[in-house]
Amino acid sequence: MSRKDVTGKIKLNRFDELFGAGTTEEVHEGDSEIREIPLAELHEFKNHPFKIRPDGELAEMIESVRQHGVLVPGIARTRPEGGYEIIAGHTRRHICEIVGLKTMPMFVRELNDDEACVIMVDSNIQREDILPSEKAKAYKMKYEAMKNQGLPGNSLKSIGEENGENYKAVQRYIWLARLNAELLQMLDNKQLGLVQGVSISALNEEDQAIVHKVLLALKVKLSTTQAATVKQLGVDGKLTEETLTHYLQSAGKGNASKKLAISRNRLESYFAPEYSEQEMTEVIFRLLEEWKKRESGMNDEERQVQG
Repeated sequence: MSRKDVTGKIKLNRFDELFGAGTTEEVHEGDSEIREIPLAELHEFKNHPFKIRPDGELAEMIESVRQHGVLVPGIARTRPEGGYEIIAGHTRRHICEIVGLKTMPMFVRELNDDEACVIMVDSNIQREDILPSEKAKAYKMKYEAMKNQGLPGNSLKSIGEENGENYKAVQRYIWLARLNAELLQMLDNKQLGLVQGVSISALNEEDQAIVHKVLLALKVKLSTTQAATVKQLGVDGKLTEETLTHYLQSAGKGNASKKLAISRNRLESYFAPEYSEQEMTEVIFRLLEEWKKRESGMNDEERQVQG
């Protein structure tokens, strides 16, 4: 099943389950209703993991709301302390503030914490631009909510099927949610790989802080092997800033010794002055590929003649 098919299925099922209705008119008559709610009374969902990014898509949405208003209502529930908690529609509320609207249409439904959490995640998780940290936190929140509800079956498998992912991938993202905020930011910035992040997520808070500090200072990106070693250092209680710095610097020197350096002056004797370093590298590897094909095509007799 393609991701597009999965998305359509989720939206249909979640709407029916949420409102128990198939049309807007039935929603008005049921236990959900659309209200124009003042923006000041709409509050952020607790620990909402999804960010609002100022990109081209947001600009298009702003222009649409400016011209036509909010065409699709958000979803909210009442709060014991007053006002409403947004379950779906955080970006729409932000846009309403930008264009100067005072209210926003919302479906209001009474939901418990776990029901609200599942709907909040489902209404956001299919976004194309979702960050690894957002997915990690969202999957963790939904997994815990489903466990609390005592829903039948393997919830990891259910989450995976609903989002077109293997349940093991869902599990890895849930593990990534154990990373501290700084390491999650490195994950989003691609300074830390997903596989490496899973290994580091097994460390306690103190050890994670050490890892972040050293990676930042050395400006290095962990390999899979290095991340596994760092994890083991933590398990053995041997992870310190000094030991980690020494290990990564030693590993760096080992890799450097395997590099082949070619003098630029020597290369320039074969290339015109206007060639950049990247262009020279591409030409070299293209010629090496041709040489490799020619060598592999020679028979033993030809090699003897060449020799």
